[in-house]
Amino acid sequence: MATSPARPSHPTPPGGPAGPAGAPGPRHPRWWQRGAIRATGVVTLLALSGLVILALVREQTGTEGFLVGLGLATLPVPLLIAAFRWLDRVAPGPWRNLVFAFSWGACAAALIAILANSFATRWIATATADPAGADTLGATVIAPVVEESAKAAAVLLVFLFRRADFTGVVDGFVIAGVTATGFAFTENILYLGNAFGTDQLNGESGLASVTAATFFVRVVMSPFAHPLFTALTGIGFGIAAVTAEHHTVRRTVLPCAGLLLAMGLHAFWNGSAGFGEYGFFVVYAAFMLPVFGLLTWLAVWLRRRELRIVRQELPVYVAAGWFAPGDPYALGSLRARTLARDYAAYHLGRGAGRTVVEYETHATALALLRHRARHGRVGADFITRERELLAALRERRAVAGPALGYAARAAAPPPVPPGTAYAVHAYAPVRPPYHPYRT
Repeated sequence: MATSPARPSHPTPPGGPAGPAGAPGPRHPRWWQRGAIRATGVVTLLALSGLVILALVREQTGTEGFLVGLGLATLPVPLLIAAFRWLDRVAPGPWRNLVFAFSWGACAAALIAILANSFATRWIATATADPAGADTLGATVIAPVVEESAKAAAVLLVFLFRRADFTGVVDGFVIAGVTATGFAFTENILYLGNAFGTDQLNGESGLASVTAATFFVRVVMSPFAHPLFTALTGIGFGIAAVTAEHHTVRRTVLPCAGLLLAMGLHAFWNGSAGFGEYGFFVVYAAFMLPVFGLLTWLAVWLRRRELRIVRQELPVYVAAGWFAPGDPYALGSLRARTLARDYAAYHLGRGAGRTVVEYETHATALALLRHRARHGRVGADFITRERELLAALRERRAVAGPALGYAARAAAPPPVPPGTAYAVHAYAPVRPPYHPYRT
């Protein structure tokens, strides 16, 4: 008989029981389930992939071309990583997930793509005796399928093995985007290095060179192309992450649908060069830019939604004594969160600032967890996860509490004049000057 998903209960006050009475002790994982073994295997795989892809790219571009391509391809990477980190400010995932995602895209996914694309294109050319047609088919059909599948593997691995860090669409968006940024980084080295080699043979330089044209198209015009494609896969996994566990079909279909959309968009983009002399620019202006704008708006809207959930869900913990009355407002405002971090760092040092950031992250995770539980989208481990988060908050409360209190007072909107009619949510603090829960 199927069991119903866990529902949120009234929070236990601070200092209450840490776990259910008579709960069995933790199971000892088998050797292949240990975190150190898995981490060593992943690092070894990525390191070997990196060495092989380094040798392949250098062989194709030459040492000088490789160095030029590496320097130029590095330029957009910090900007893209900063953009994805900015989107993830409300509930930032650990850096190790981003490092893994970027490394997978730059090493493992790029290696898979180079080997699989080359093999498929050569096989088609041999079978059809039409090298030009094989190149076109490889770019518009083979490459999108292979590359998006290889990048999606990183999102899948984080979804399966870092499930506690993968809590929604924003997480899927960020992991997918960072993976694709790593993939584009390696691909740009190859393209820019080959372009530099062509210029060396032809004696070209300056703005009229192939290198300059390649840099303009790939780095200036469309650095977001690969992240845009793979973000669709990440959105599919993100929706699956907030879908109830008993909806097995939906949790399987959504990531696959996102992957198919990513492949389709990638194929359309690659095929735009065959739409006539100005086909590429028409597709870029009329399709790619609007899609990019739409997904950017979606990501920002999702971030604001997370802040709204924090303001809605945490007041129940205020009643149980876990938070001060002004904390839900402070934790549901990016400005107040920044003020709290800076206040702690200024008075107690940078370590205290990091402690406040950790506190804010755990509080956001708690709010999102309870929100999913209220909608029946969590499993039987809800209480265990809730208690883990509450314990983490209690450890950091001494440092974060005063900082959040200051931020709530400093960032609160001005008091409403007497006699002014306004609506206050049921969970708004009753102590003036807080009237903060307005979106």
